[in-house]
Amino acid sequence: MNSSSNLAIRDVLSALKRADLAGTLGWQDVKQRYRRSKLGPFWLTISMGVLIAALGLVFGGIFKTPMREFLPFLATGIILWTYIATVINEGCTAFISSDAVIKQLPLPMFLHVMRVIWRNLVILAHNVVIIPLIFLLFLRPLDLMALLAIPGLVLSSLTLAWVALLAGVVCTRYRDLSQIVASVLQIAFYVTPIIWMPSLLSGRREFVFLDLNPFYHLIEIVRAPILGTAPTLTNWLVSLGMALIGWVFTLIVYARYKRRISYWL
Repeated sequence: MNSSSNLAIRDVLSALKRADLAGTLGWQDVKQRYRRSKLGPFWLTISMGVLIAALGLVFGGIFKTPMREFLPFLATGIILWTYIATVINEGCTAFISSDAVIKQLPLPMFLHVMRVIWRNLVILAHNVVIIPLIFLLFLRPLDLMALLAIPGLVLSSLTLAWVALLAGVVCTRYRDLSQIVASVLQIAFYVTPIIWMPSLLSGRREFVFLDLNPFYHLIEIVRAPILGTAPTLTNWLVSLGMALIGWVFTLIVYARYKRRISYWL
């Protein structure tokens, strides 16, 4: 292992040791966004609740799916998708938006990515409140299987961490790429089972839109336990593989270009 690789790994480890600082900065970002607002971050919950209700009425009617099945599926999927898509989008500008801090303070670079992830975990925690309310509305039990969503969320977040870090490095160098990433995520939203159910697919379409779709596996390892079913072995293996291979690849790229990030800002 060369000195650049050691430097990249030390940067990530140093950032992990400063997790409290990343948490403070991420929480300040959320508070800053809703300063002087009466409801504060709970505006996020209200907005998400209205969106879920509107999409549920429209697409539940179009696909003729019983609301008792569709609304919990839609609510869980769209809340998780919002977390995933926002981390990736904001990961693209993680270094650009922190350029003043990067140029003045010798903090680990990965700390700025952790700040993005923590900020969105706080927002996710506000939105998650909607799920038990919907279960209560339809008198659906939330059993112990839901606890399996916790390791699923940890694994999904590990994958998002390297995606955000890689996107941050590449988009700092090539600023136009953040727009391309946003467009790709918009397409991914429609081809991932969030506003439609996987049971609508069969044969080759199931293989293409489910098995080959990384977003489906990242969402399913969290969503399936909440809905009372265990994720498949394929969901776990693909998610684990993405986390391991992605981190190795990202550390190689990060080791090579980390020193140049401050010059690109």
